[in-house]
Amino acid sequence: MYTMLKATNLTKHYGKKVAVDNISFNIEPGKVTGFLGPNGAGKSTTMRLMLGLDNGGGSTTYDGKHLYDYDQPSKVVGILLELKAFHPTRTSRNHLKVLADAGNIPNTRVDEVLEIVGLSDQAKKRPGKFSLGMSQRLGIAAAILGQPKYLLLDEPANGLDPEGIVWLREFLKAYADKGNAVFVSSHLLSEISQMADNVIVIGKGKLIANTSVKQLVSGSVRSSIFVRSAKLDQLEKALKERKLAYEKVDGGLKLSGVKTDEVGKLAFKAGITVLELANHSASLEEVFLELTAGSEEFQTRQDKPS
Repeated sequence: MYTMLKATNLTKHYGKKVAVDNISFNIEPGKVTGFLGPNGAGKSTTMRLMLGLDNGGGSTTYDGKHLYDYDQPSKVVGILLELKAFHPTRTSRNHLKVLADAGNIPNTRVDEVLEIVGLSDQAKKRPGKFSLGMSQRLGIAAAILGQPKYLLLDEPANGLDPEGIVWLREFLKAYADKGNAVFVSSHLLSEISQMADNVIVIGKGKLIANTSVKQLVSGSVRSSIFVRSAKLDQLEKALKERKLAYEKVDGGLKLSGVKTDEVGKLAFKAGITVLELANHSASLEEVFLELTAGSEEFQTRQDKPS
C-alpha cells in the first residue's frame, strides 16, 4: 500500500512558456516538506496541479489513489492556496460551517479549529475586515477542518506577526508528528530551516533539489570547517603536505571539502594540539541562493557608482 503523496511528471504550459517542467517528487507522512523557489518558479502552479485545479500533464496520488477517487477529499488533503478565500460578510464560524457541511464534517469541529488557530473570539465577526494575518489563520482553520492526512499550504506565514509565525512553525511540526504530511511553500527561509525535515527546490519550472534539509546544507560548497591551534604554522605545513586548501580567518583556518575527522587525525599524527575544531554549515538561505542563481524571474543589476 502506498502511504505517501506521490507527484509524477507534473507539467504545465502557458502557450510556449513552460511553467512546470516534468516535476516528480514524494511527500512523506510524519514530515514537514518545504517547497522553495524564486518568484515565478512555478510553486503555486505545481500545487494547483497536485490538487487537480489546473489542467496539465502528470498525476498526483494520495496513498495510491487520485484525489477524485475519494468520497470526502477534504478529509484527505487540506489546502491554503488563495488569500482571503472566504465570503467577506459571512461570519468566521458560518464560513467554516459551510465547509463542514460540504465535507460531511461535524459542526463541533468548527469551534475546535477556531480555538486551535486562536480565532475563538472572532467567531461571530465577519472576516471582510480581518488583517492579513487573521485571514491566514482562518484559512488554516479551513485547511485542518477535516483533520486531513495531508496539508498543502502556499505561503501560510504571509501577514503573520512574529508570535504568529512561531505558532505556525510549532503547529505544523506537531501536525506532522502525528503521522500527517505537511507540504508548505514559503519565502521565509529561516522558518523553513527550523520546521522542515525535507525540502524541494524548483526554478523556472524545473526540479533543482529534492532532499533533506540536513543533506542540502551539509553538501553545500559554502559549508566549511574551522580549526584553531596554538601551533598554527605547523598545522598549515601539515595541511599543505596533504594538499588541503585553507584560508586564514579569525585566528584559525577555514577548510572546505574535508571532514573534521580527517583534520583531527592529521593534527594528532603531526603532534599538534587542536584548540577548536568545528563544522560551520551554510545557512539554508545561502544554499538556496547558490542553487537558484540565474533562475529568478526578475533579476536586478548592481550598477557601479559613478
